[in-house]
Amino acid sequence: MPSSNRLLILVGTTYGNAEAVAQAVAFEAGDRFDEVEVRRMDGLDISVFDAGSATCHLICCATHGSGDVPDNAQALAASLANEPRYLGHVRYGVVALGDSSYASTYLGGGLRFDALLSDLGARRVGEVMALDAATVDEPDQAAVEAIRPWLDQALAPA
Repeated sequence: MPSSNRLLILVGTTYGNAEAVAQAVAFEAGDRFDEVEVRRMDGLDISVFDAGSATCHLICCATHGSGDVPDNAQALAASLANEPRYLGHVRYGVVALGDSSYASTYLGGGLRFDALLSDLGARRVGEVMALDAATVDEPDQAAVEAIRPWLDQALAPA
């Protein structure tokens, strides 16, 4: 376990909305965590979840195409699916972005990461936080409101 409280926010994005959300969340989390890092998922694999990498991880992921993860998140999703190992030491949260007017694929990217991590024994903190493009004009502001209770849960003793 890291000696300080570290939040690692992993971003899966196509058009930059998830990255803007992650940056807003990082700013809000800065008062609670000793260290907050925002990292795009480009080229990452399951090793990003190695023990000691963070106190908690936050997946901030858009939905692309037919409910898929964005292109920059494909390698990480594939690594979690194809190189499985037990991730019981991992505590994580999910901010899922999507558009509810596409009901069959709504939040698909974030939900895919939630399922992959859960299947490997990782422990989700709180509920998946949904940001709906059909109802939210400023997703970064909506994320800041949604993230506050989650941040308190993430810092609570496991």
